[in-house]
Amino acid sequence: MRLSLPSAAASAAVAVTAAVAAALALLPGPAVAAETPAAASFTIADPRIKESSGLAASRIHPGVYWTHNDSDDGPYIYAVDSATGRTVARVTLTDIGTPRDVEAISLGPDGQLYVGDIGDNRGGTWDHVWIYRFPEPKQLGDVTVKASQFTVKYADGARNAEALMVHPVTGRVYIASKDENKGGLYEGPAELSTGGANVFRRVADVPWVTDGAFSPDGTRLTLRGYFMARTYPWKDGLPVGEGERVDAPWQGQAESVTYTPDGSTLMFGAEGEGSRVIAVPVAAAPSASPQPGSPPEAAPLTEPTGSFGKGALVLAGGLVLVFGAKRLFRRR
Repeated sequence: MRLSLPSAAASAAVAVTAAVAAALALLPGPAVAAETPAAASFTIADPRIKESSGLAASRIHPGVYWTHNDSDDGPYIYAVDSATGRTVARVTLTDIGTPRDVEAISLGPDGQLYVGDIGDNRGGTWDHVWIYRFPEPKQLGDVTVKASQFTVKYADGARNAEALMVHPVTGRVYIASKDENKGGLYEGPAELSTGGANVFRRVADVPWVTDGAFSPDGTRLTLRGYFMARTYPWKDGLPVGEGERVDAPWQGQAESVTYTPDGSTLMFGAEGEGSRVIAVPVAAAPSASPQPGSPPEAAPLTEPTGSFGKGALVLAGGLVLVFGAKRLFRRR
């Protein structure tokens, strides 16, 4: 039966309205659809944490992340509850001397936190750096703990670094140096010793890196910089191939990355007071590297990502110069 134009339009409007209402009724809320509470983005609320430079997910305290400032703060490590963004513990380390430039933190299979005092903004002029190690506290709260201190030297000479990763199966410690030309991935000895220098040897080339993290099963290594993040298959103690691009968020001075304990999500952090830690699901994160000259991929709708236009690139370049100058001339 043919309907007149007005009645057909009215019927169509009613049908569309009903369909939309039914569809909306079936949709969950945006936050629930995007993330589970244990892997949600959050904002660090503690005003003492102004330069969050490393990130490690707790294995015994669900939803808690360990972080630290990168300099001029003292021997402190903070536990932040991702549900509220509030600090739930501050650990004061003793028996380690005065930290110089703490840049990274990682949790080993031994249940201990490894803290990398490995930064050297003076172009690799320090002939040694340090790693501190202490057991992850079983109870959350402000506490003072005695830490082990390990002296680190590089087989090919001093250099600046910001990424320290402990393999979750072997317990071996790796450091990625930071260099605008070609950084290096350095492998530590099978066991760290407090009795002398621990020599780290270069085993692979890596891009400009500000942090890195192994997946909980030890089969992948994710490295991030200011403008990129890549995930590499990990085999026989080495990263394999060129890796796959990860849609890391644009965060200005992007400083940290870690996996959630179940390996389903990458958490990306940055410096700055009230900084945001952004969750990127692993299933959606890796993608094939774009071909030269190809347009950037569409950004996910949940958070701003690393795909941005020319204006953002210009801004990013300016920020890197500013942050680079800040780090170069920071008083030690």
